[in-house]
Amino acid sequence: MTTIRGTARLDRKTKHLVKRLQPGDIAIINHRDLDEVCAQALVDAKVRAVINAAPSLSENYPNSGPLTLVNNGIYLLDNVGLSVMEKVKEEDIVEISGNTFTVPGLWIGTGEVLDMEHIEQKMEETKKNIGMVLEKFVQNTIEYAQHEQELLLGEIPVPDTRVSFQNRHTLIVVRGQNYKDDLAAIRSYIEEVKPVLVGVDGGADALREFGYKPDIIIGDMDSISDETLRCGAEIIVHAYPDGRAPGLNRIQELGLEAVTFPSPGTSEDIAMLLAYHKGTEIIVAVGTHSNMIDFLEKGRKGMASTFLVRLKVGSILVDAKGVNKLYRRKVKYRYLAELIAAASVTFAIVAYQFFPATRQLLDVVWLKLKIAVGL
Repeated sequence: MTTIRGTARLDRKTKHLVKRLQPGDIAIINHRDLDEVCAQALVDAKVRAVINAAPSLSENYPNSGPLTLVNNGIYLLDNVGLSVMEKVKEEDIVEISGNTFTVPGLWIGTGEVLDMEHIEQKMEETKKNIGMVLEKFVQNTIEYAQHEQELLLGEIPVPDTRVSFQNRHTLIVVRGQNYKDDLAAIRSYIEEVKPVLVGVDGGADALREFGYKPDIIIGDMDSISDETLRCGAEIIVHAYPDGRAPGLNRIQELGLEAVTFPSPGTSEDIAMLLAYHKGTEIIVAVGTHSNMIDFLEKGRKGMASTFLVRLKVGSILVDAKGVNKLYRRKVKYRYLAELIAAASVTFAIVAYQFFPATRQLLDVVWLKLKIAVGL
Protein backbone atom coordinates (compact mmCIF):
# COMPACT_ATOMS: atom_id res chain seq x y z
CA MET A 1 0.00 0.00 0.00
CA THR A 2 1.38 3.40 -1.05
CA THR A 3 2.14 5.87 1.70
CA ILE A 4 1.58 9.57 1.05
CA ARG A 5 3.80 11.90 3.05
CA GLY A 6 3.71 15.69 3.18
CA THR A 7 3.59 18.90 5.19
CA ALA A 8 0.26 19.65 6.85
CA ARG A 9 -1.50 22.97 6.24
CA LEU A 10 -4.85 23.38 7.93
CA ASP A 11 -7.65 25.89 8.28
CA ARG A 12 -11.35 25.73 9.06
CA LYS A 13 -11.96 28.00 6.04
CA THR A 14 -10.79 26.40 2.80
CA LYS A 15 -10.74 29.75 0.99
CA HIS A 16 -8.21 31.02 3.55
CA LEU A 17 -6.13 27.86 3.47
CA VAL A 18 -5.53 27.86 -0.29
CA LYS A 19 -3.59 31.12 0.02
CA ARG A 20 -0.92 29.37 2.13
CA LEU A 21 -0.65 26.03 0.36
CA GLN A 22 2.52 24.89 -1.40
CA PRO A 23 2.82 22.14 -4.03
CA GLY A 24 3.02 18.73 -2.37
CA ASP A 25 1.33 19.83 0.88
CA ILE A 26 -1.41 17.84 2.59
CA ALA A 27 -4.42 20.12 3.01
CA ILE A 28 -6.51 19.57 6.15
CA ILE A 29 -9.93 21.19 5.87
CA ASN A 30 -13.26 21.26 7.64
CA HIS A 31 -15.54 21.66 4.65
CA ARG A 32 -18.92 19.95 4.62
CA ASP A 33 -20.31 19.36 1.10
CA LEU A 34 -17.11 20.46 -0.66
CA ASP A 35 -17.99 22.74 -3.57
CA GLU A 36 -16.32 22.78 -6.98
CA VAL A 37 -14.76 26.25 -6.66
CA CYS A 38 -12.88 25.40 -3.46
CA ALA A 39 -11.93 21.98 -4.83
CA GLN A 40 -10.49 23.59 -7.95
CA ALA A 41 -8.50 26.00 -5.77
CA LEU A 42 -6.98 22.98 -4.00
CA VAL A 43 -6.17 21.44 -7.38
CA ASP A 44 -4.53 24.66 -8.54
CA ALA A 45 -2.42 24.67 -5.37
CA LYS A 46 -1.09 21.22 -6.40
CA VAL A 47 -1.69 19.56 -3.04
CA ARG A 48 -0.79 15.89 -2.71
CA ALA A 49 -3.78 14.92 -0.60
CA VAL A 50 -6.79 16.36 1.20
CA ILE A 51 -7.97 15.31 4.65
CA ASN A 52 -11.47 16.57 5.42
CA ALA A 53 -12.74 16.67 9.00
CA ALA A 54 -16.32 16.82 7.68
CA PRO A 55 -18.19 14.79 5.03
CA SER A 56 -17.17 16.04 1.58
CA LEU A 57 -20.24 14.63 -0.17
CA SER A 58 -23.66 16.14 0.31
CA GLU A 59 -26.60 13.95 1.21
CA ASN A 60 -29.02 16.29 -0.57
CA TYR A 61 -27.52 17.36 -3.90
CA PRO A 62 -24.73 16.20 -6.24
CA ASN A 63 -21.88 18.53 -5.29
CA SER A 64 -18.94 17.99 -7.61
CA GLY A 65 -16.05 19.14 -5.40
CA PRO A 66 -14.87 15.63 -4.40
CA LEU A 67 -15.05 14.49 -8.03
CA THR A 68 -12.88 17.46 -9.06
CA LEU A 69 -10.18 16.41 -6.58
CA VAL A 70 -10.14 12.74 -7.52
CA ASN A 71 -10.26 13.48 -11.26
CA ASN A 72 -7.05 15.42 -10.78
CA GLY A 73 -5.27 12.61 -8.94
CA ILE A 74 -5.60 14.07 -5.43
CA TYR A 75 -6.07 11.54 -2.61
CA LEU A 76 -9.17 12.33 -0.52
CA LEU A 77 -9.50 11.02 3.03
CA ASP A 78 -12.93 12.01 4.26
CA ASN A 79 -14.90 12.60 7.45
CA VAL A 80 -12.03 12.04 9.89
CA GLY A 81 -13.61 14.10 12.68
CA LEU A 82 -13.09 17.59 14.10
CA SER A 83 -10.35 16.47 16.48
CA VAL A 84 -7.90 16.58 13.57
CA MET A 85 -8.11 20.38 13.61
CA GLU A 86 -6.81 20.42 17.19
CA LYS A 87 -4.34 17.55 17.22
CA VAL A 88 -2.47 18.29 13.97
CA LYS A 89 -0.42 21.48 13.89
CA GLU A 90 0.59 23.60 10.94
CA GLU A 91 3.73 22.20 9.25
CA ASP A 92 3.51 18.81 11.01
CA ILE A 93 4.65 15.96 8.77
CA VAL A 94 1.64 13.76 8.01
CA GLU A 95 1.64 10.27 6.54
CA ILE A 96 -1.43 8.71 4.91
CA SER A 97 -1.75 4.99 4.30
CA GLY A 98 -5.11 3.67 3.14
CA ASN A 99 -7.77 5.08 5.45
CA THR A 100 -5.27 5.93 8.20
CA PHE A 101 -3.22 9.08 8.70
CA THR A 102 -0.43 9.61 11.20
CA VAL A 103 1.70 12.36 12.62
CA PRO A 104 4.73 10.09 13.23
CA GLY A 105 5.18 9.36 16.92
CA LEU A 106 2.25 11.56 17.95
CA TRP A 107 -1.20 10.67 16.71
CA ILE A 108 -3.25 8.34 14.51
CA GLY A 109 -6.61 9.03 12.92
CA THR A 110 -8.87 7.27 10.43
CA GLY A 111 -11.38 8.29 7.79
CA GLU A 112 -13.04 7.10 4.62
CA VAL A 113 -11.16 6.98 1.32
CA LEU A 114 -13.28 8.52 -1.42
CA ASP A 115 -12.46 7.07 -4.82
CA MET A 116 -14.12 7.65 -8.19
CA GLU A 117 -16.55 4.74 -7.91
CA HIS A 118 -17.75 5.72 -4.44
CA ILE A 119 -18.19 9.39 -5.39
CA GLU A 120 -20.14 8.66 -8.58
CA GLN A 121 -22.39 6.20 -6.75
CA LYS A 122 -23.12 8.73 -4.00
CA MET A 123 -23.83 11.50 -6.51
CA GLU A 124 -26.32 9.25 -8.31
CA GLU A 125 -28.09 8.56 -5.01
CA THR A 126 -28.42 12.25 -4.21
CA LYS A 127 -30.01 12.91 -7.60
CA LYS A 128 -33.02 10.96 -6.35
CA ASN A 129 -33.53 13.63 -3.68
CA ILE A 130 -33.30 16.55 -6.07
CA GLY A 131 -37.09 16.91 -6.45
CA MET A 132 -37.59 17.31 -2.72
CA VAL A 133 -34.62 19.66 -2.45
CA LEU A 134 -35.91 21.76 -5.35
CA GLU A 135 -39.37 22.08 -3.78
CA LYS A 136 -37.90 23.29 -0.50
CA PHE A 137 -35.55 25.63 -2.36
CA VAL A 138 -38.42 27.22 -4.30
CA GLN A 139 -40.45 27.67 -1.11
CA ASN A 140 -37.50 29.41 0.56
CA THR A 141 -37.00 31.58 -2.52
CA ILE A 142 -40.61 32.76 -2.39
CA GLU A 143 -40.36 33.40 1.35
CA TYR A 144 -37.16 35.43 0.97
CA ALA A 145 -38.62 37.31 -2.01
CA GLN A 146 -41.35 38.74 0.19
CA HIS A 147 -38.68 40.29 2.40
CA GLU A 148 -36.33 41.34 -0.40
CA GLN A 149 -38.80 42.73 -2.94
CA GLU A 150 -37.48 46.26 -2.40
CA LEU A 151 -34.55 45.18 -4.57
CA LEU A 152 -37.01 45.23 -7.46
CA LEU A 153 -39.66 47.72 -6.40
CA GLY A 154 -38.10 49.99 -3.81
CA GLU A 155 -35.58 52.81 -3.83
CA ILE A 156 -32.10 51.42 -3.24
CA PRO A 157 -29.67 53.75 -1.37
CA VAL A 158 -26.82 53.30 -3.87
CA PRO A 159 -23.53 54.87 -2.68
CA ASP A 160 -21.70 57.48 -4.72
CA THR A 161 -18.62 56.39 -6.66
CA ARG A 162 -15.66 58.23 -8.15
CA VAL A 163 -15.73 55.91 -11.15
CA SER A 164 -18.30 56.86 -13.79
CA PHE A 165 -20.51 54.06 -15.13
CA GLN A 166 -22.50 56.28 -17.46
CA ASN A 167 -22.55 55.03 -21.06
CA ARG A 168 -19.87 52.39 -20.30
CA HIS A 169 -19.91 48.62 -20.04
CA THR A 170 -19.38 47.01 -16.62
CA LEU A 171 -17.62 43.70 -16.01
CA ILE A 172 -18.54 42.06 -12.70
CA VAL A 173 -16.27 39.19 -11.65
CA VAL A 174 -17.20 36.68 -8.94
CA ARG A 175 -14.95 33.78 -7.98
CA GLY A 176 -17.51 31.18 -9.04
CA GLN A 177 -17.50 28.07 -11.18
CA ASN A 178 -15.10 28.24 -14.18
CA TYR A 179 -14.44 31.93 -13.59
CA LYS A 180 -10.82 31.63 -14.75
CA ASP A 181 -11.69 29.99 -18.05
CA ASP A 182 -14.48 32.47 -18.74
CA LEU A 183 -12.31 35.45 -17.82
CA ALA A 184 -9.60 34.21 -20.16
CA ALA A 185 -12.15 33.76 -22.96
CA ILE A 186 -13.23 37.42 -22.83
CA ARG A 187 -9.77 38.93 -22.45
CA SER A 188 -9.96 40.56 -25.89
CA TYR A 189 -13.32 42.12 -24.95
CA ILE A 190 -11.80 43.63 -21.79
CA GLU A 191 -8.82 45.07 -23.65
CA GLU A 192 -10.87 46.48 -26.51
CA VAL A 193 -13.95 47.83 -24.69
CA LYS A 194 -12.26 48.74 -21.38
CA PRO A 195 -15.33 48.23 -19.16
CA VAL A 196 -15.60 49.34 -15.54
CA LEU A 197 -14.00 46.45 -13.64
CA VAL A 198 -15.89 45.38 -10.51
CA GLY A 199 -14.49 42.59 -8.34
CA VAL A 200 -16.85 40.92 -5.89
CA ASP A 201 -14.70 39.84 -2.92
CA GLY A 202 -12.26 37.22 -4.30
CA GLY A 203 -13.28 38.22 -7.82
CA ALA A 204 -11.04 41.26 -7.36
CA ASP A 205 -8.09 38.90 -6.76
CA ALA A 206 -9.06 37.09 -9.96
CA LEU A 207 -8.90 40.34 -11.93
CA ARG A 208 -5.42 41.04 -10.59
CA GLU A 209 -4.29 37.49 -11.42
CA PHE A 210 -5.11 38.34 -15.04
CA GLY A 211 -3.18 41.59 -14.89
CA TYR A 212 -6.10 43.97 -14.40
CA LYS A 213 -6.65 46.51 -11.63
CA PRO A 214 -10.25 46.55 -10.40
CA ASP A 215 -11.97 49.93 -10.40
CA ILE A 216 -14.31 48.90 -7.59
CA ILE A 217 -14.17 46.14 -4.96
CA ILE A 218 -17.51 45.25 -3.42
CA GLY A 219 -18.45 42.57 -0.89
CA ASP A 220 -18.19 41.29 2.66
CA MET A 221 -14.38 41.51 2.55
CA ASP A 222 -13.97 37.98 3.92
CA SER A 223 -12.29 36.28 0.95
CA ILE A 224 -9.97 38.86 -0.59
CA SER A 225 -6.27 39.47 -0.05
CA ASP A 226 -4.82 42.51 1.73
CA GLU A 227 -2.67 43.21 -1.34
CA THR A 228 -5.72 43.56 -3.57
CA LEU A 229 -7.51 45.75 -1.04
CA ARG A 230 -4.50 48.07 -1.17
CA CYS A 231 -4.45 48.24 -5.00
CA GLY A 232 -6.17 51.63 -5.11
CA ALA A 233 -9.66 50.52 -6.09
CA GLU A 234 -12.77 52.08 -4.56
CA ILE A 235 -14.04 49.84 -1.77
CA ILE A 236 -17.73 49.28 -1.06
CA VAL A 237 -18.60 47.10 1.92
CA HIS A 238 -21.82 45.10 1.74
CA ALA A 239 -23.82 45.86 4.88
CA TYR A 240 -26.93 44.32 6.38
CA PRO A 241 -30.18 46.26 5.78
CA ASP A 242 -29.92 47.65 9.33
CA GLY A 243 -26.54 49.19 8.51
CA ARG A 244 -24.23 46.72 10.29
CA ALA A 245 -21.14 46.01 8.19
CA PRO A 246 -18.75 43.49 9.82
CA GLY A 247 -16.36 43.71 6.88
CA LEU A 248 -15.77 47.41 7.51
CA ASN A 249 -13.57 46.62 10.54
CA ARG A 250 -11.00 44.89 8.36
CA ILE A 251 -10.85 47.84 5.95
CA GLN A 252 -10.35 50.29 8.81
CA GLU A 253 -7.62 48.12 10.35
CA LEU A 254 -5.76 48.33 7.04
CA GLY A 255 -6.05 52.11 7.13
CA LEU A 256 -8.19 52.22 3.99
CA GLU A 257 -11.32 54.19 3.13
CA ALA A 258 -14.61 52.59 2.20
CA VAL A 259 -18.33 53.27 1.94
CA THR A 260 -21.11 50.87 2.88
CA PHE A 261 -24.00 49.60 0.80
CA PRO A 262 -26.84 48.39 3.08
CA SER A 263 -28.97 45.88 1.20
CA PRO A 264 -30.41 42.36 1.42
CA GLY A 265 -29.22 39.75 -1.03
CA THR A 266 -25.73 38.74 -2.04
CA SER A 267 -22.73 40.92 -2.84
CA GLU A 268 -22.91 40.01 -6.51
CA ASP A 269 -26.54 41.16 -6.53
CA ILE A 270 -25.71 44.60 -5.20
CA ALA A 271 -22.78 44.90 -7.61
CA MET A 272 -25.30 44.56 -10.45
CA LEU A 273 -27.65 47.04 -8.80
CA LEU A 274 -24.81 49.53 -8.39
CA ALA A 275 -23.90 49.37 -12.08
CA TYR A 276 -27.56 49.49 -13.15
CA HIS A 277 -28.45 52.53 -11.06
CA LYS A 278 -25.26 54.34 -12.13
CA GLY A 279 -26.30 54.17 -15.78
CA THR A 280 -24.12 51.44 -17.26
CA GLU A 281 -24.96 50.32 -20.81
CA ILE A 282 -24.16 46.62 -20.42
CA ILE A 283 -23.39 44.37 -17.44
CA VAL A 284 -21.16 41.39 -18.24
CA ALA A 285 -21.10 38.88 -15.35
CA VAL A 286 -18.36 36.28 -14.86
CA GLY A 287 -18.55 33.52 -12.25
CA THR A 288 -21.87 34.60 -10.77
CA HIS A 289 -24.22 32.13 -9.08
CA SER A 290 -27.24 31.45 -11.25
CA ASN A 291 -28.77 28.06 -10.42
CA MET A 292 -29.90 25.95 -7.49
CA ILE A 293 -26.69 23.91 -7.19
CA ASP A 294 -24.63 27.12 -7.17
CA PHE A 295 -26.65 28.46 -4.27
CA LEU A 296 -26.72 25.21 -2.33
CA GLU A 297 -22.92 25.08 -2.61
CA LYS A 298 -22.79 28.68 -1.45
CA GLY A 299 -24.90 27.71 1.57
CA ARG A 300 -27.83 29.96 0.72
CA LYS A 301 -31.34 28.57 1.18
CA GLY A 302 -32.90 30.40 -1.76
CA MET A 303 -32.08 32.66 -4.66
CA ALA A 304 -34.73 35.34 -4.14
CA SER A 305 -32.36 38.28 -4.36
CA THR A 306 -30.70 36.96 -7.52
CA PHE A 307 -34.07 36.29 -9.12
CA LEU A 308 -35.35 39.78 -8.29
CA VAL A 309 -32.18 41.58 -9.32
CA ARG A 310 -31.98 39.72 -12.62
CA LEU A 311 -35.57 40.69 -13.33
CA LYS A 312 -34.57 44.31 -12.79
CA VAL A 313 -31.31 44.39 -14.77
CA GLY A 314 -32.08 41.59 -17.22
CA SER A 315 -32.37 43.84 -20.28
CA ILE A 316 -28.70 44.84 -20.02
CA LEU A 317 -27.23 41.70 -18.42
CA VAL A 318 -24.93 39.34 -20.31
CA ASP A 319 -23.95 36.28 -18.28
CA ALA A 320 -20.53 35.01 -19.41
CA LYS A 321 -20.77 31.74 -17.47
CA GLY A 322 -19.62 28.92 -19.71
CA VAL A 323 -18.54 31.22 -22.54
CA ASN A 324 -15.19 29.38 -22.62
CA LYS A 325 -17.04 26.21 -23.68
CA LEU A 326 -19.07 28.03 -26.31
CA TYR A 327 -16.12 29.83 -27.86
CA ARG A 328 -12.54 28.69 -27.77
CA ARG A 329 -10.15 30.72 -29.89
CA LYS A 330 -7.73 28.49 -31.79
CA VAL A 331 -5.00 29.63 -34.13
CA LYS A 332 -4.99 27.45 -37.24
CA TYR A 333 -1.60 26.74 -38.73
CA ARG A 334 -2.87 27.58 -42.22
CA TYR A 335 -3.93 31.05 -41.07
CA LEU A 336 -0.60 31.55 -39.34
CA ALA A 337 1.31 30.49 -42.47
CA GLU A 338 -0.76 32.85 -44.63
CA LEU A 339 -0.12 35.71 -42.20
CA ILE A 340 3.65 35.10 -42.24
CA ALA A 341 3.65 34.84 -46.04
CA ALA A 342 1.73 38.10 -46.41
CA ALA A 343 4.07 39.88 -44.03
CA SER A 344 7.11 38.48 -45.86
CA VAL A 345 5.84 39.72 -49.23
CA THR A 346 5.22 43.18 -47.81
CA PHE A 347 8.68 43.27 -46.25
CA ALA A 348 10.31 42.13 -49.50
CA ILE A 349 8.55 44.83 -51.54
CA VAL A 350 9.55 47.58 -49.11
CA ALA A 351 13.12 46.30 -48.90
CA TYR A 352 13.41 46.01 -52.70
CA GLN A 353 12.24 49.60 -53.23
CA PHE A 354 14.28 51.38 -50.57
CA PHE A 355 17.41 49.32 -49.85
CA PRO A 356 19.84 48.79 -52.81
CA ALA A 357 21.82 46.03 -51.07
CA THR A 358 18.64 44.10 -50.37
CA ARG A 359 17.48 44.64 -53.95
CA GLN A 360 20.72 43.15 -55.27
CA LEU A 361 20.39 40.16 -52.94
CA LEU A 362 16.81 39.51 -54.06
CA ASP A 363 17.87 39.79 -57.73
CA VAL A 364 20.53 37.12 -57.15
CA VAL A 365 18.06 34.85 -55.34
CA TRP A 366 15.54 35.28 -58.15
CA LEU A 367 18.15 34.50 -60.79
CA LYS A 368 19.21 31.29 -59.04
CA LEU A 369 15.58 30.29 -58.64
CA LYS A 370 15.01 30.73 -62.38
CA ILE A 371 18.08 28.62 -63.16
CA ALA A 372 16.98 25.91 -60.76
CA VAL A 373 13.56 25.52 -62.38
CA GLY A 374 14.92 25.85 -65.92
CA LEU A 375 13.37 29.22 -66.85
